[in-house]
Amino acid sequence: MALTDEQMRYPIGKFIAPVSYTDQDFRHWIHDISTLPGRIREAIIGLTYEQLDTQYRTGGWTLRQVVHHLADSHMNALCRIKLALTEDNPTIKPYEEAAWAIQPDYRLPVEPSLKMLEGIHQHMVALYESFTEDQWDRTFVHPASGATISLKRNLATYAWHGNHHLAHLTETIKKFR
Repeated sequence: MALTDEQMRYPIGKFIAPVSYTDQDFRHWIHDISTLPGRIREAIIGLTYEQLDTQYRTGGWTLRQVVHHLADSHMNALCRIKLALTEDNPTIKPYEEAAWAIQPDYRLPVEPSLKMLEGIHQHMVALYESFTEDQWDRTFVHPASGATISLKRNLATYAWHGNHHLAHLTETIKKFR
């Protein structure tokens, strides 16, 4: 059964920050990050250019925009990780996701963004797998919310974020089959 537009807003539920973190959590989330580019590629393989221009919900982005957004969002995540590793609690630069999603490069085929995502995730995994206990607790400040975000929370967030948008793709693709 197809999900309603409201269910498609958060098809795997909203992100809930963990209260505590275990080594098993880290391994699971790093695995999600590691495998996301392949899971995205597998989900959209064989879609036509027109199918990629299907909105995942009324008023939502197209599947093409979702793929491009993942590359841009996770590129920003990688920069935030490196800032937190190299500076003391830096304030990161937010960006207007909706404004990015209407730029001309979001009309490109998805392959360039899939390649970006593959490289970005290789970097993210290499960093995450190298972290010491102290590095997991390094932080950055998000100025839009004023929240101080630890790198362990950032890992949980981006593992969720990838799975969230993958579900937008897979649930929409079910309508084509």
